[in-house]
Amino acid sequence: MGLDAMNILVIGPHPDDQELAMGATIALLTRQKHHVTLLDMTNGEPTPFGTPETRAAESAAAAGILGATRLALGLKNREVTWSIAARHATASVFRRLRPDIVFLPYPNDAHPDHRQVTQIAEDARFDAKLTKSNIPGEPFYPPRLIYYFCSHLRFNFPASFCVDVADTMDIKRQAVRCYASQFSAGRAVEAQWEILKYVENINGYFGGTIRRPFAEPFFVQETLGLKTLDGLAF
Repeated sequence: MGLDAMNILVIGPHPDDQELAMGATIALLTRQKHHVTLLDMTNGEPTPFGTPETRAAESAAAAGILGATRLALGLKNREVTWSIAARHATASVFRRLRPDIVFLPYPNDAHPDHRQVTQIAEDARFDAKLTKSNIPGEPFYPPRLIYYFCSHLRFNFPASFCVDVADTMDIKRQAVRCYASQFSAGRAVEAQWEILKYVENINGYFGGTIRRPFAEPFFVQETLGLKTLDGLAF
């Protein structure tokens, strides 16, 4: 990779979480020649109209549209639990991929899987750097964690910054539409793809905060540093 290209890992509790929260940013990053890997911590099943095979096909299609690679960790949907085994499995992925940035869910959420995934990933970041451990791979500490918003709580997201995604919003729509089993199947016609209206409203609102048509919000705990101001949206 060139000096400006980054390895980026986007961790999702279930397939479709990454696309809903930051699909347009992922498309923007891959367009800029960064390598993006989507890590699904579970397969997202069971759901009313899905199957593991259907969900795998949908998530693969969505990753293809976004230009990203997709991996699965294999934790159990609806029963994700913080454990040493889950931490070390995630730390092993960190050591193998050596990401410059890890994106993960904002920790304040009603969904237990989302909260547990974030805790697992945060702790795995620490585990991944430890020497004399039984975790496969060479020690590595991901230098940056950034949180995306895919919350089941109704609150105003406390964004630290927003990414202008006006140019890739349509790619996000296409990726979300891959998940017909989740957002179209079994629903009345008028209720199909309501999720797109929801994310467009959110992205339109945050776009307005930076005077752009659409933006995706993110949160950081650690201070971000800028080398230049060239990337600021006006």
